[in-house]
Amino acid sequence: MSKNKSAISAIYFSIIGNTVLAIAKGIAGIFGNSYALIADAIESTADIFASLLVLFGLKYAERPADDNHPYGHGKIEPLITFLVVAFLVTSATVIAYESVQNILLVTPQQTPKPWTLAVLAAIITWKEISFRIVLKRSKETNSSSLKADAWHHRSDAITSIMAFLGISIAIIFGEGFETADDWAALFASGIILYNAYLIFRPALGEIMDENRYDDIIEIVREKSLEVSGVIDTEKAFIRKAGMSYHLDLHVIVDGSITVAEGHEIAHRLQDYLKEEIPNLNFILIHVEPGNCLMN
Repeated sequence: MSKNKSAISAIYFSIIGNTVLAIAKGIAGIFGNSYALIADAIESTADIFASLLVLFGLKYAERPADDNHPYGHGKIEPLITFLVVAFLVTSATVIAYESVQNILLVTPQQTPKPWTLAVLAAIITWKEISFRIVLKRSKETNSSSLKADAWHHRSDAITSIMAFLGISIAIIFGEGFETADDWAALFASGIILYNAYLIFRPALGEIMDENRYDDIIEIVREKSLEVSGVIDTEKAFIRKAGMSYHLDLHVIVDGSITVAEGHEIAHRLQDYLKEEIPNLNFILIHVEPGNCLMN
């Protein structure tokens, strides 16, 4: 299975799972008197739309390079990630606002039903499993938007844990602690915002072509020296685009060889790097003449 197809299958998994959970959480929250569960349902609903955006981005990124996009369409991935982050921020803001409103209510609130804890325990387990599955796929495919979707699952698990704690406090301590459920939802909204930043930062770096790939550059330098005719490497720049990387590399060759020989070395190096480092897509090699070697 190709990287893109693997990523898309993971997104379908997320969409189906989030749809089922959003409905289950909403019903349990309404009938179980738990705003934390309702807040959880709101986040899962946002996750559905976020996953649909990621699905669109992955399908668009799959398009081959054309005259208008000679480097392909991979840059749409971080753009989609920004939209996913916007969904996270929006859902966190809505949850925080509603939580504060409920905390400030003068009228007594009903204590959440004890059975909602069982629902939350099942949700927490499933969301953590989902997080690990999708995160593993994101690492395998090198997809930033898929990683964002994985962290949606983790943030969902965190809000559910907070809801579990809040409901437990409200049930155990009874009258006067009904708002523990809402405080849990408020705290969860802060965690969601923090996770949103963690997702946003690397996507911003990808758009800005930040130098964040020293580990890959080191591998490129090592592999380059394995190609006959390459004496050393100089400048090496890497940019991420979707699930692959673009490389600009300066290599040093014997200054006494012909242009044709230098050109042939560059092509051999290009082919070798693509073979050894599959994530490299476009490779631009600039040949630098070294000191003329003595025969």
